[in-house]
Amino acid sequence: MHHNPERTLASHRGPNRVTHEPPKKDDFAQPAEPAKYIWMSGKMVDWNKALIHATMLGWSSISMVFEGIRGYWNADEEQLSVFHLDAHLTRLMRSMKVMRMTSPWSVDELRSAIVRLVSSNEFTGDCYIQPIAYFGDGTPGYLPASGRPGEISIFSRKSSSVLGEGSTITCGVSSWTRISDNVMPPRVKAIANYQNNRYVADEVSLNGHDFGIILNQQGKVSEVSYACIFIVRDGVAITPPLTAGILESITRDVVIELLRDELGVPVVEREADRTELYIADEAFICGTGAESQAISEIDRYQIGDGGIGTVVTRLEQHFHDVVRGRVGDRSDWLTGVY
Repeated sequence: MHHNPERTLASHRGPNRVTHEPPKKDDFAQPAEPAKYIWMSGKMVDWNKALIHATMLGWSSISMVFEGIRGYWNADEEQLSVFHLDAHLTRLMRSMKVMRMTSPWSVDELRSAIVRLVSSNEFTGDCYIQPIAYFGDGTPGYLPASGRPGEISIFSRKSSSVLGEGSTITCGVSSWTRISDNVMPPRVKAIANYQNNRYVADEVSLNGHDFGIILNQQGKVSEVSYACIFIVRDGVAITPPLTAGILESITRDVVIELLRDELGVPVVEREADRTELYIADEAFICGTGAESQAISEIDRYQIGDGGIGTVVTRLEQHFHDVVRGRVGDRSDWLTGVY
């Protein structure tokens, strides 16, 4: 198992179970080694000069939407590949649309900006890329937007991967309820929505779990704080549908396609009860940040034998090969930087 500086490994109860403590810094915290540049509204700006006025704080984040995108390094080819870049930028545009925010830049322009940014930062290892879009004129975020253009900034930083570590996480079902489409639509990747996730994350962390599972207003399983969830029962992978109050996750779509088309595992998108989690043969989370991680227990119920099951093992290995550019027929999911 290689060392991941972004996570602390801690021993967990029972055989073959190792768990990650949640990261101590969020995606917006300044990294220990800042990148050289940030892309801000069409300009490449030195990290230390990328500033906004203090009066922008708060108002801009109310309507702010964002994306989390990973770049994976292939040492053999000395190539850094951004994973599903176009899909992420398309989702960013959709989030902006729901916020009634127009974009001064097209997907093609933002794709070129990201490749140029990552190349200029000279990353020769895994990285994390985060475009954000917000109203930059200082108007309070609770006032009508009326289709005003948004400002877009793009950050990038070094970020190691958990793929291949062979470790597991624990989860607990939270007492907090998932926001709904008629309240604050979860399919929009908006900063404000993540207050719901933070309540969940704080609660389950205090209760000794790594991640929290959120139930929706119908009492059905929705998602995990910051990730989607799958369970495996009798060889079938089950995941909540988009209408269960989940983010329209790009990684979830990838996982469904890999399971069905390449690993021969049937996938069903349907509602799931809380108690189904406890009797699952396997369970795992997935997302850009979370990647793919097996769950060893939920609410102190052991999942399977408490280790990484067969389906999750095969998925993680194949997913790892795909994002590193080792699977030729999936090269269209990758955007090479160098």
